[in-house]
Amino acid sequence: MASSHAASPPSAGDVLQLLIRTTHRLHTQFEDHLSSLGIPAYLTGPRVRVLIAIEEAGTIRMSELAQKLGIKARTVTQFVDALEQEKMLTRTSDPDDRRATFLQLTEIAPALITKARAAMSLASEQVLQDLPPEGRRQLLNLLLTL
Repeated sequence: MASSHAASPPSAGDVLQLLIRTTHRLHTQFEDHLSSLGIPAYLTGPRVRVLIAIEEAGTIRMSELAQKLGIKARTVTQFVDALEQEKMLTRTSDPDDRRATFLQLTEIAPALITKARAAMSLASEQVLQDLPPEGRRQLLNLLLTL
């Protein structure tokens, strides 16, 4: 059976299902590595990316953050709610537009962001340690094609 499977190209469904399973497994490994490196469980990779975007902007509207990250406004709201609860950021009203909300980091956030960035880099290396540089290049090119 393996020989007939190898002779025919895989279906799009088979490839996509394997990609989804693999992505889930890699994400779990990545989060486990972050935890083992002392990053609090509430500070997931996506939440760190939110904090980094706010850090780079200084102050940013929630709508601008959603656009910058390419995610839906309600997703930003979920991230912000969680990060505000952990005292990593604050919301302030826009004096010029009562519907808009500005986000800003708290004083405790920058040090944790720095630690999380270093841990994310190390965790990434650990997750992809078995993939040689040329394999990484090929994978990157395939993902960019998708």
